[in-house]
Amino acid sequence: MKKILITGGNGQLGSELRLLSKVYTQFEWIFTDYQELDLCNLEKLETELTKINPQIIINCAAHTAVDKAEAEFELSDVLNHQAVAVLAKWSNVNDCQLIHVSTDYVFDGTAATALTETAQPNPINVYGVTKLAGEKACIKYNPDSIIIRTSWVYSSFGANFVKTMSRLMQERDSLNVVNDQIGSPTYAADLAQAIMTILTHDNWQAGIYHFSNEGEVSWYEFALAIQEIAGFDCEINGIPTSAYPTPAKRPQYSLLDKSKIKSVYGVVVPEYITSLRRCMRLLGIEK
Repeated sequence: MKKILITGGNGQLGSELRLLSKVYTQFEWIFTDYQELDLCNLEKLETELTKINPQIIINCAAHTAVDKAEAEFELSDVLNHQAVAVLAKWSNVNDCQLIHVSTDYVFDGTAATALTETAQPNPINVYGVTKLAGEKACIKYNPDSIIIRTSWVYSSFGANFVKTMSRLMQERDSLNVVNDQIGSPTYAADLAQAIMTILTHDNWQAGIYHFSNEGEVSWYEFALAIQEIAGFDCEINGIPTSAYPTPAKRPQYSLLDKSKIKSVYGVVVPEYITSLRRCMRLLGIEK
C-alpha cells in the first residue's frame, strides 16, 4: 500500500483530499499541517520526511496571503521555494512521486488568450516570485515531479472569496468588486479529484499542468454568480483595479488553458458555475 503524505492538510485543498481519502482506500494517507510537519524548519525537514517515508507527496502547503507576502518575503521564500527544494531533493533520492501545487500568479497578466504551460512566466508580486522559484526548484531537483498550476481557489473549507462574498452580501446593501481582473475560479474539490485521477492513472508523465474550472470571468462576474445562486439582495458594482489599491499587484488576465491535463490524464474539468452551485449547496447558501 503506497503511503501519501499531504502537506498543508488543513487548507482548502488538503481538506478536500481528506474527504477523498475515504474513497481512495488503496492508499495510506498521512495528513500534516505545520504542527505535524513544519516546512519552515528546513534543517529538520529531511529527517522528518525520512521518518514518515512516503511513496507519494502532494504539496498543498504555501504562504498564500498575497498582500501580506509583500512584507514577508523571507517567510514566503522559505515556504514557497526553499521547502519545495527540500521536498524535491528528498523525493528524487527516495524514489517518491511528487505533486506540487502552484499558481496562476507566476504570470504577469498581459496575455490575451488562455495561458498554456509553455507561456512565459513573469510574476509581478512576491507571492508569484516565490512560487515560480518553487517551481524551478521542483524541476531542478526532481525532474520527474508534476506541478499543477491553479487559480482563484475556493471550497467549503477555510476562508475564500465565495464565503467572504456570501457573508458581505448579507451584511451590506452594496458591494464594489473588481471587474478588470479575468480568470477562472477553481473548486478545490475538483482539483483534489484531478490529482487523484493523475495518481491512479497508468502513466506518470512529469511536467507542468494547468487546472481550473471552465469559464472566463472577472471577480465581479464571479460575485454576480454567487449572488444569483444564493438570491441575496445586495447591489454589486463593478470597479477597476485602480479604484481598489492593494499592497500586491494582481495579474489582470490569468485564464489557464486546461488542454494538456485533459489530453494526458483524461481529467474532467467541470464548468465553474456547476461547481460553484455544488459548493454553495454544501454551505447551505443556495436559494
